[in-house]
Amino acid sequence: MKINPAHARGNRSVRQLAGLLAGGTALTASAQVDTNAPAAAQNWNWHVQNTDIVQGYPGFHSAYSGPNSLPAGGETRETVSLDLYAGLRLWPGAEAHLDGLMWQGFGVNNTLGADGFPNAEAFRLGTEVPNVNIPRLFLRQTFGFGGEQEDIADDQLTLAGKQDISRLTLTVGRLSAKDIFDNNAYANDPRTQFMNWALMADEAWDYPADSLGYMTGFTAELNQRNWTLRYGFFQMPRVSNGTALDRNFLTAWGMVTELERRYALADHPGAIRLLAFLNHAHMGSYQDAVDGAISSGNPADVTASREYRYKYGFGLNWEQELVKNVGIFSRLGWSDGRNEGWVFSDVDRTATAGVSVKGEAWHRPGDTVGLAGVLNGLSRVHQEYFAEGGTGILAGDGALNYGWEKIIETYYDFKVCEHVNAALDYQFIDNPAFNEARGPVSVFGGRLHFEF
Repeated sequence: MKINPAHARGNRSVRQLAGLLAGGTALTASAQVDTNAPAAAQNWNWHVQNTDIVQGYPGFHSAYSGPNSLPAGGETRETVSLDLYAGLRLWPGAEAHLDGLMWQGFGVNNTLGADGFPNAEAFRLGTEVPNVNIPRLFLRQTFGFGGEQEDIADDQLTLAGKQDISRLTLTVGRLSAKDIFDNNAYANDPRTQFMNWALMADEAWDYPADSLGYMTGFTAELNQRNWTLRYGFFQMPRVSNGTALDRNFLTAWGMVTELERRYALADHPGAIRLLAFLNHAHMGSYQDAVDGAISSGNPADVTASREYRYKYGFGLNWEQELVKNVGIFSRLGWSDGRNEGWVFSDVDRTATAGVSVKGEAWHRPGDTVGLAGVLNGLSRVHQEYFAEGGTGILAGDGALNYGWEKIIETYYDFKVCEHVNAALDYQFIDNPAFNEARGPVSVFGGRLHFEF
């Protein structure tokens, strides 16, 4: 799958929510609320963004290496992305949106060797020559139920205008599941916030996507003043981490539900989201692969046991403003860990927590500093699979001295001028790919981001 996990690409609505949290305005409706000024109704809009990331790490200790291991001698790589967004109002309540993406570059080791991968702008489909794709093309229809209205702000995937707070929104087409689900005001967008995959999305959620991170699907969102209920149904790729779709959407699919509850503590807004997912795809069984490796003496091969199987799990996503311009967040995730990681990562258990601080205290309101920690783990049979020489989406050292993958990331994002920000980033990865025999690894990065 894509190595751009969750990629809420260009999800400015989340950054608008972050602004509300930082400014101390209580949340009263969806993440797209902008209570500062009335939004002029738009019939069309367009936006553009460009993000350039350079990351590298020096040599580190390695007792051994395997097919998916980070090279122990060190490496530096870069990625470039350019999106052109266009939106059009078709009729009352209906919007169509298009996203044209150009990308170029590679993650370190072609985006292999750490499940909390340090660059969420890196795809497994890296390219030396710029490549072009249409990752998003969808129709959104909103049905208002009357009553109080709110202003919806213009952003890369939304037209400005007024909407009933009580409403039902239906979306169909090609999009990222992360556009709708598992959003977080402080840890959601690698183009402006933390860069690590595990801090962009719940890595235990094997969310439906192709290798670029997008998928055809349908979502429904019921919004009320203090809560939103979401449901999504998506297609699945034909093979693990692939681009070709399994055309039998009645057999291969991914479903997800999420309940978001917004609240305020002493006028400081917060939100909690409960997520559950169920996937059905042509996945292999880790236990079958382990049994086969023991009987044959060969490395474990999960592909030999592939048939249509289920995978399920749960997630918890929380954010809370502490004081003006300071917020904290956390994600917890769990999956059953019995069958093959199909689209996102190898992670079965995850816990993240962090803090985000805006720069107003040092007279830099356009700046943000963040600090967060990550714990990623595997189910027991998944550990045995890697110990028997198996490989996964991101991990696979040929053997395994198991330990929780532990990550610390800190960044400083600063405003250069209007529409342009730059960032310095550092990540410390202990037990990369769950292996105590390798690492720790220090990853240094820089980012330049333009959006209009």
